[in-house]
Amino acid sequence: MAKRSQLPLTALRAFEAFARLGKMSLAADELCVTHGAVSRQVRSLEAVCGVKLTQGPRNALKLTDAGERMARSLASTFDELEALFRDVRASGDRELHVSCVGTLAMKWLIPRLPGFHAKHPELSIRVTEAYGPVDFTREPFDAAIRLAESVHGEGLTATPFLDNYHGPVVSPALLGDGRGLEAIAALPRLHTRTHRHAWDEWAEHAQVRIPEARENREYEHIFYTLEAAMAGGGVGLSPWIYVANDIAAGKLAAPCGFVQTPIRFHLVTPETPPKRGLKTFREWLLEEAAKAPAPPAMLAPVGA
Repeated sequence: MAKRSQLPLTALRAFEAFARLGKMSLAADELCVTHGAVSRQVRSLEAVCGVKLTQGPRNALKLTDAGERMARSLASTFDELEALFRDVRASGDRELHVSCVGTLAMKWLIPRLPGFHAKHPELSIRVTEAYGPVDFTREPFDAAIRLAESVHGEGLTATPFLDNYHGPVVSPALLGDGRGLEAIAALPRLHTRTHRHAWDEWAEHAQVRIPEARENREYEHIFYTLEAAMAGGGVGLSPWIYVANDIAAGKLAAPCGFVQTPIRFHLVTPETPPKRGLKTFREWLLEEAAKAPAPPAMLAPVGA
């Protein structure tokens, strides 16, 4: 590839501004430099070209024929560059990169995205699984969805959009006709390695005592735990929103119902500058959350 010649871009920009606006002072204001700086750039461009581009007294400079040709060409070139810049920037703004806890992404967010794209074809949502603290200064995300009691951090705005309920879930075939705590007490108890105290937390929220499990089985992620529960491997514990569709489809049963927890799903965004489309995504997320079905209430009594 041939080497491109060294174009005096600063001088060309100064001359184009002067030619378009008609005065050095106006060009200086637009470029945020001094009148003298624009004058020097125009003179340096004339030296490079080897021809006069302006003529007349300093307070009433006019373009020469060569200057007119240069001005027309530069105006067209800068117009094309500005249009290209706007198009490229707009294409970047069309995609929102969202960091999301994995199971919510799989079970709730991603199944709804076709509806979002149909309603907002000018925007695209890219989802990446992530769980840790949000730091937009170090990560390439435009927004994040986290499950927490509250989200704090410098430069962050957190919008709670979905309440969290949790409860035991089990294969209907394994459960049979049983209901309540007694029905699941003897079943293998499924645990998620990343949340080993989930059963204790559920018992506290539900205000029940659960006996020691006769058998415990642990899985790396909650979606593994849910697959094991559907396969008849035991009784697991899950947020309602992860299993609502599977319960409606008869793949899982909720023998004790669900109880609300203090934590909620939050959309976390940087305070400034908001990326174009982020407000649209936030409003859509709130609308979709408002449509979420209510979970089956805790059975009363659930057991001792």
